[in-house]
Amino acid sequence: MSTLPAMPQHVGFLPSITSQTSNPSPAQQQLPNSRSWIHKKDKDIGPSHGLGEKPKQPELSKLEIAVYKNSHKHNICVNMLREGYHKSFSELFALIQKWNTSREAAGPGSAIWQEEPLEKQPDKLDQLQHFLTRAEAAQRAGRYEEMYTNQLSLAHYFNNSDDKWLSHHFFESCLHTSKLVKDGGQKEAEAHSNMGKVYMEQGQLEKAAEHYEVFHHLTLGLAWKDKAGRTHNSWGCESLWRIYTLLADKMLENKKHEQAIKTLIKAFEMAKEVGDKKIEGEAAYCVGLAYHRCGDPETATTYLNMFMEISTALGDSNGLGKAFEAMAKALESQGKITESVKYLEKFIQVAKSSDQSRSLQDACMCLGVIYNNRGQYDKGCKYFEMASTIAMNLGDLQLLEKAQVYIGIGKAHQMTAFSSHIEATGHVNMERVLAWKNSRNDMFNDPSAV
Repeated sequence: MSTLPAMPQHVGFLPSITSQTSNPSPAQQQLPNSRSWIHKKDKDIGPSHGLGEKPKQPELSKLEIAVYKNSHKHNICVNMLREGYHKSFSELFALIQKWNTSREAAGPGSAIWQEEPLEKQPDKLDQLQHFLTRAEAAQRAGRYEEMYTNQLSLAHYFNNSDDKWLSHHFFESCLHTSKLVKDGGQKEAEAHSNMGKVYMEQGQLEKAAEHYEVFHHLTLGLAWKDKAGRTHNSWGCESLWRIYTLLADKMLENKKHEQAIKTLIKAFEMAKEVGDKKIEGEAAYCVGLAYHRCGDPETATTYLNMFMEISTALGDSNGLGKAFEAMAKALESQGKITESVKYLEKFIQVAKSSDQSRSLQDACMCLGVIYNNRGQYDKGCKYFEMASTIAMNLGDLQLLEKAQVYIGIGKAHQMTAFSSHIEATGHVNMERVLAWKNSRNDMFNDPSAV
């Protein structure tokens, strides 16, 4: 009898529950990034298996399962704690809580309520994890400049997004870190400049001024430059000029004239240090206007003359026009009407060649009123008609109606001398009235008239 073949061993479809698996290595224990790991596993499985063969199922560890099961925020937080970045974890968690608290305080229907929560934006979470952990590692090693650079990277990243508050947070972190960097104060100066910009964006001018004043002090006499090749000190001077000017405008609105002038003079001093004549001229112009507004036209003309000289040297027609107009008003306040008229006529010539239509219309109205008050009604009406034409071209109905009213007043004044000749009667008077009717020119200001 033939011997039967040996029975094949039983092959189970499920793995034995008693089978031992080797302990994972430390590298395998590290939690993988959820999104990149999923794509990797899909590649590993692949469609390239023979016909009739079932694809091999991957063996997943507990950590790998967690990638699928938990949120991206959860995985990032666990990863930071696993690697020992407790400070980074605390900061990330605090920022998420701050956003949620702000959202709850604003309530449904607010703009922030409609935004995607920070914890549900994986790209931003990845950026936070990357740079926060690098900054913490640099801090532990005492590499404070590297720590500063990583915090600054986060500040710039969020500065170009809708999360400006995060940018402001990291600019403030940079300021604290910059004081630990041993580079002669350059990083600290840069940090104060950035904080000045932050407070400018928020409209907190006093705080912005404080930071730019420190920035100016730290860069005084030093040749530090930005990427464009401009010295930090020059930039600080220009920033302080702008801030002081804005602060003075608010003071003038609140009738704090003396304080406003002191602030504008500080702005003028800063403008002179910038090294830009155009900025210096603008600063002088603002001081001049402030003095005129405060009832001191004599001092105003001093600063306006500076502005006029700078604008002439630069060939700046717009600046020159503004200087002529302001000077004319200052002289008029002093009762120097003849000189005021000269400057207004100069302004009109300059304004015609540049795009200053509204200022030109205003100057024409001023000249019309002056000539009308001096009894030169023809000249007065001429400028009123110019003002009317400009207002019509601007499409400004209010200015047009005002100019037309003044034209009527000027024409009525022209009739005053005509009426006096009618009342006086006499052959000569009647001849002059008839001659006026034929020519419609102002013949009644002639001293030979009866």
